[in-house]
Formats: sequence, structure tokens, C-alpha cells
Amino acid sequence: MTEIYATLIFLFVLFALLSSSVWVGLALMGVAWVGMELFTSRPAGDAMITTIWTGASSWTLTALPLFIWMGEILFRTRLSEDMFRGLAPWMRLLPGGLLHTNIAGCTIFAAVSGSSAATLTTVGKMSIPELRSRGYPEYMIIGTLAGAATLGLMIPPSLTLIVYGVTINESITKLFMAGVIPGLVLAGLFMTYIIAWHFFRPGERPEREPSMPLSRMFIESRFLIPVIILVSVVIGSMYMGWATATEAAAIGVIGALVLATVQGSLNWETFRASLMGATRTSAMIALILMGASFLSLSMGFTGLPRALAEWIDGMNMSPLVLIIALTVFYIILGMFLDGISSVVLTMAIVEPMIRQAGIDVIWFGIFIVVVVEMAQVTPPIGFNLFVLQGMTRHEIGYISMTAIPMVGLMVVMVVILVVWPELATWLPENARRGPS
Repeated sequence: MTEIYATLIFLFVLFALLSSSVWVGLALMGVAWVGMELFTSRPAGDAMITTIWTGASSWTLTALPLFIWMGEILFRTRLSEDMFRGLAPWMRLLPGGLLHTNIAGCTIFAAVSGSSAATLTTVGKMSIPELRSRGYPEYMIIGTLAGAATLGLMIPPSLTLIVYGVTINESITKLFMAGVIPGLVLAGLFMTYIIAWHFFRPGERPEREPSMPLSRMFIESRFLIPVIILVSVVIGSMYMGWATATEAAAIGVIGALVLATVQGSLNWETFRASLMGATRTSAMIALILMGASFLSLSMGFTGLPRALAEWIDGMNMSPLVLIIALTVFYIILGMFLDGISSVVLTMAIVEPMIRQAGIDVIWFGIFIVVVVEMAQVTPPIGFNLFVLQGMTRHEIGYISMTAIPMVGLMVVMVVILVVWPELATWLPENARRGPS
């Protein structure tokens, strides 16, 4: 009975704070404070200070601001223009033509950014005008870009996977490795959608791109070389066990600075803007993690996570049924909270449940990222929708409609992960052992 009482109080205080526009991190701290005052005699202030400091001083967490800074630096370079020039000669050969540059460009930039919004903005600022000028349908341009940009949450270095790993104390490197194959499979699903559009809507095809000699295609591809090298060094150093996630992030920052310098994009103004942008984003995520740590402690005193785990165990619910229930739960939650907030808010309760059900936590990390990706393109809080609205001036409703097929493909990706869990677990289990 105490657990039910505690749950109702937590939910009431949480929604009251969130509905009053309090920052998510502060709302989590407020809920935790109320829980500490009601369910334990331990001084709430002392517990909050100790918990926040312990959570914020994690060495693993240092990879987060470094990866964010790397993405901020590259966001301010000519990377989007170079990617389009390098990809266009090859993408035009596929059914669907240059629409594939949205998918391929987002896949490449996701591997050096980790942020869905940065991926969307960087690729979109170049691909949208180029595709429009060539006569591609507006709904296909916006829809494929909205969906493909979510790959920034999946393909390493993923900020969501870093937050998930820190929250459950799991190896960031293993989570990064687990995201590679599912990320590529999801990109393949998006490209399959474009190919299907090409054959089922022939009347909407633009004029075929003019032919280009093979030698010229290779010459244009040289623009991809710098970013491919950067991706290979950052991801490869972790895969080979030569660097931890934090060390790889530091290498990525140095590589991004070198790349920006070579391109002539780095000056004092862009350096300062990238540093301040990374600081703001990192501070926001850190505040959410601090609040989540304090909330986890507060919930622990109520016995709520343990009681829920025992309840799930007593229901004899199969792992498959539990995954279906959590999929629906996170899709609904994602309509009102951003992805990172959804992860940290629920892990204190969900982690014991999945461990009790025998679900692999590495696999679950990839599953939860796919479901959180849907939240980026579903109203009313789909962040990618607002970014696209600012870039295209379309209404949110129209942008949401164009993204519906991509959300459907993400649901298909969840099914694929359930049927073939090895997609997420094979690489981290077989990668060369190294520091985590």
C-alpha cells in the first residue's frame, strides 16, 4: 500500500512541476525532495548534495561534453556542403536519386555528432534547397530528413547511449558498438522506403540527373575523405580497444578542430560559439542526470523499484510482453518529454524490471534508443519537428504527417531487434577487449 501511495505522490508532484514549465532537471530534484521528506528521516539536503556530487563527478560522463563539442565544431564547418558534393554522384544512381543523400548524409554526420538536432540542421541546411531545386516532392524531402536525423541518437557517438550507460553503470564502449549494426539497418530501412516511393510513385520523380564520368565521380568523392577519416579514427579506436569512450571523444575534438582549420572554417568566433553551444547542452544534460540520481535515491527509500520488479515477476510476464508494454509506454512518454529526460526519468524503475525479466541491458539500450527516436518526430514535443519548422516554415501538422512513414519504419526496427537480438549484441561481444 505504501508503494501505491508513494507512486501517486511522485506522479502528482512531477506533472505539477513539469506543467508549470520548471526545467526537467529541477522538476526531478523537486520530486525527489518531496519523497525524501515524506518517506525517510534522512536530511534531504545532505542526501541531495552527496548524490548530485557523486553522479556529476563520474569519469565516464566526461565523454559527453567532448562528443557534444566535436559535433558543435563540425556543425560550423562546410561539412554539409562537402558531404552533398561527395555523396551526390553515387546516390543519383540509386532508385530515388538524390533523396538518398538525406539518409547517407545523416548516417555519416551522426557518426561524428551524437546529436539528432545537430545532424538534422547540418544535413538539412544543404540538402533541402538542393533537393527542392531539382524538383523532388516536398513531403519526401522533409519526411526522409526528419526520420534520418534520428540516427544521431543511434549511431555512435550517441549522447543518449552515453546517458543510458552512465545511468545504469554500463560500459559506454560496449553500448557504442551495439549501436553500429542496428543504426545501419535502420538507415537501410529508410533507403528502402525511398526506393519504394521511386517505383510506386513514378509520376513524382524529377528529371534524371545528367550522367557523370566515373573519374569525375571519384574526384567529387574526395570531399568525403576528411570526415570518413575522422569517423574511422574515433569509432575504430574504441572498436580496437585502443581508447576508452572519453579518450576517443578527446581525439574527435582534436580531429574536428584540425578539419575546421583545414577547411578555413575555424576562427575565434566559431571556436567561441562551438564552445558555448557545447557548454549549454552539456549543462542541461548534466542537470537532468543530477535530478535523476537524486530521484533514484529517493525512490529507493520507498521500495518502489523493488516492489515493481517483484510485481512484474509475480505476473509471470514474458520478456516479449514486457517489451511490447514498454514500447507503448515510451512512445506515449516521448510525446511529452525529450529522449534523454525519458531515459533518466524511468531507469530507476525500469532497470530492475528488465534485469528481473532476464533482458540483456546492452540490447535494451539499443531498443530504448529506437523508441526514443520516435519521440523526436511525434507531436507535441517532437524536437526534430520544431527544428524542421524553423528551416522550412511549414506547419507542425504537415511535418508530422510527412514523418509518419519513418515512425512506422522505427516500429519495424523494434520488431527486427526482438526477432534478431544478435544485431545489437554480436559486435560488443566479439569486439577486441579494451578499456571501457
